[in-house]
Amino acid sequence: MRRDQVVGTALTDGALRHLLGNASWQAVLPSTYASFTGRLTDEQREVAAQLFCGPDAQLTGPGALRAHGLRYGPADDRVHMLVPHTRRVSSSGFVVVHRTRRVAADPITRGIVRITEAARAVDDTALMCSDFRSVRGFVAESVQSGQATITDLTRELEEGPRKGSALLRRALEEVADGVRSAPEAQLREIVETTSALPTARWNPALVAPSGLRLPTPDGWIDEVGIALEVDSREYHTAPDDWARTLRRHNVLAAHGALVLHFTPQEIYAAPEAVRRTMVDAYLERLRTGVRAAVHLSDRSSPQVDRAT
Repeated sequence: MRRDQVVGTALTDGALRHLLGNASWQAVLPSTYASFTGRLTDEQREVAAQLFCGPDAQLTGPGALRAHGLRYGPADDRVHMLVPHTRRVSSSGFVVVHRTRRVAADPITRGIVRITEAARAVDDTALMCSDFRSVRGFVAESVQSGQATITDLTRELEEGPRKGSALLRRALEEVADGVRSAPEAQLREIVETTSALPTARWNPALVAPSGLRLPTPDGWIDEVGIALEVDSREYHTAPDDWARTLRRHNVLAAHGALVLHFTPQEIYAAPEAVRRTMVDAYLERLRTGVRAAVHLSDRSSPQVDRAT
């Protein structure tokens, strides 16, 4: 609570000083108090930040990513708040104030906390980061989850500061090129830095000779018909999800494709083993001359394989 919410109504100045002095209450920010002691949770810190910055402020940064359900944001003990440029409030304690002329017209709310739009939160967080893998992760996740579109993210990028935006621009280029998740982007990096492998296509539309639309793999090495799939446990928690993965594999295999499956853990923890598996498979397909009865599509085929 703020001081002006209790002093003169529920408490006197003396009573407030007594509560703070005997450690029944604690000051968490200037003129902002908690009626308990001990460490604040993330949500309590965000409530305190909202009280401190005022009702027109909005949560942004990693905290806003979490509020939008995104999991790949960077760890950050600070609470980042967008504050209208006319407001006279400065950063203090765990609160970082970002003055802006652009605040979301329709922020989401959680209790008293106002949270900026997902696209703005993604772009603001990217400007705070120096690790491209992290930026790539939450940018791809925001698009894949439907929380933001590439158009939304690009608009925020163009309307925001250019300084420090290089990693965000690079991540957006990847997502626009078809990369849909952080592990998939990491797999793409392994492929592109392996001289023994040709260029792969990402999330391509594939068709059989009959014109039947085939399942879309995460990656596709067209020269030898190898499909690359990133299999995450989080997408296979239900029997139907696992059955769908098997159907995708079987349909591609029935048309001569070699399907290689990698988990996110393998991609991050053992990239050299992943690299070797792909190279060995590619060289073996070259040696045997095996080809898949699959073609890249212009996405105009009217027939769709329901296994996708």
